[in-house]
Amino acid sequence: MMTIPFCLLTILLFHSSAAASKHGAPQDLVRSLCVHASYPSLCLRTLSSYSGPANTPRDLAQAAVKVSLSRAGKVSNYLTTSVTGKSKRERVALSDCVEQIAESVDELSKTLGELKHLRGETFEFQMSNAQTWMSAALTNEDTCLDGFEGVDGKVKSDVKRKITNVAKVTSNALYMINGLDESRGRHRLNHDDDGRL
Repeated sequence: MMTIPFCLLTILLFHSSAAASKHGAPQDLVRSLCVHASYPSLCLRTLSSYSGPANTPRDLAQAAVKVSLSRAGKVSNYLTTSVTGKSKRERVALSDCVEQIAESVDELSKTLGELKHLRGETFEFQMSNAQTWMSAALTNEDTCLDGFEGVDGKVKSDVKRKITNVAKVTSNALYMINGLDESRGRHRLNHDDDGRL
């Protein structure tokens, strides 16, 4: 009688440890890639909770761009629907910021598209595009904040907080993309027979 519960317990323990090791590998990958990101704790927090595939550095780079794109989209929506400037200076800064963030959203979208279709023969060109677009998105986010110089008050502090958060996740995403480019020389990331990465 004791043998059946013991066997059942052994099987359950083996199954749960195998499942834990399957879930532990991506978390180890997230930790190892986030440790040197510009904002490591934010990187770890955002990518650990990511629900999509995250088994390779490429998956995590895509996930990081998706996080950045999602947050930039939310800020864009906030700027266009939830905030109005009181002074002419605030309204001009907000209008400029709406344009800058819309451009960031576009650049982040192009980056994500490029990362989804990486190919061996065009990898360097595609990575150059992705890095350029991510850098441009960061520049747009910084330019948005620059427009609020000389403006004080709640609008500036709210916009600054939201844009700074987007800039941080964008910086982390750029770090992940740069890591893909650097790692290519050391080993192939994840490719199939037709040269796709």
